[in-house]
Amino acid sequence: MKLSRRFIALLVLASTAVVRAEEPPKPTEGEYRVADFHFRSGATLPELRLHYLTYGRPAIDARGHISNAVMILHGTTGSSRQFITPQFAGVLFGPGQLLDASRYYIILPDGIGHGSSSKPSDGLRARFPHYEYDDMVEAQHLLLTQGLKVDHLRLLLGTSMGCMHSWIWLETYPDFSDAAMPLACLPVEIAGRNRMMRKMIMDAIRSDPGWRNGDYQVPPAGLKTVAEILLIMASSSLELQKNYPTRAQADSFLDQFLPTRTAGMDANDILYAFDASRNYDPAKKLDQIGVPVMFVNSADDLINPPELGIAEREIQKVKQGRFVLLPITDETRGHGTHSLPAIWKQYLADLLRVSQH
Repeated sequence: MKLSRRFIALLVLASTAVVRAEEPPKPTEGEYRVADFHFRSGATLPELRLHYLTYGRPAIDARGHISNAVMILHGTTGSSRQFITPQFAGVLFGPGQLLDASRYYIILPDGIGHGSSSKPSDGLRARFPHYEYDDMVEAQHLLLTQGLKVDHLRLLLGTSMGCMHSWIWLETYPDFSDAAMPLACLPVEIAGRNRMMRKMIMDAIRSDPGWRNGDYQVPPAGLKTVAEILLIMASSSLELQKNYPTRAQADSFLDQFLPTRTAGMDANDILYAFDASRNYDPAKKLDQIGVPVMFVNSADDLINPPELGIAEREIQKVKQGRFVLLPITDETRGHGTHSLPAIWKQYLADLLRVSQH
């Protein structure tokens, strides 16, 4: 999930006591365009624009293939830019770090409907094709294979929605990556409270008269409800209680947060982004995944709560799968823990070690 920059700063408390982060290197921007992209719905977009960022350079092996590619996938309403922060890039991509950009070719795509890739707010609004996760993964595959000439990944890592995309990748393109690290999701159909929250978000937009079937002139008032739901979904109750221990402080934070958060929202983009999860359900093919998988959730994640026991059950189907539940600490940040590699990088190190050739 994507939150305001101010709220992210409050959640991660970016002090050296919590995260030993370096100033991250600067990424390179790119764009790949796909002509006549066909969606699962049957719709076609004459041109699909796919934006991406990269770190490092491709290494070519003796067979002429790129051998050092890493792809990292973002969450719902997020973008590749959530990975260029000191808390992420500064912990993973610097000299001597696990994904040192001098050794790896790191690819950070913006999914369909997100970031600077093609999305409803570009102009089509509600006439934009209703994409789903399979469409987004297919577009990522085209970006890699056709745009960047990458036919294999050393590592696939995904957070939140990107976590769910990782499971689809592993099943759709089973030999494409050496290893995968899905963070903050569940490999089953979205149901229960998770689905209910998503439906609340979509209903808050669609039921608002100001939405006007996507042709609004001003942002619909329902975006305030969306921002409130997103705050509850992605935050840490421990951290909010610690930072806002009185009624007055909690109210003051909310009064400041909501205008900031809604200012960056587009109702159609959000509606499409949450609707895209409607057909997600990788559970039936988990036993077909053959590469090492390090699956990580955090115990304070309200979207994927540990009491469901789903992660522990489903990982048993994955031949080389391991599940790690991060305990609640002063450093974890609820669902947003997925973007704090200082907390989970030891498990990434384990994965890279067991999957090396």
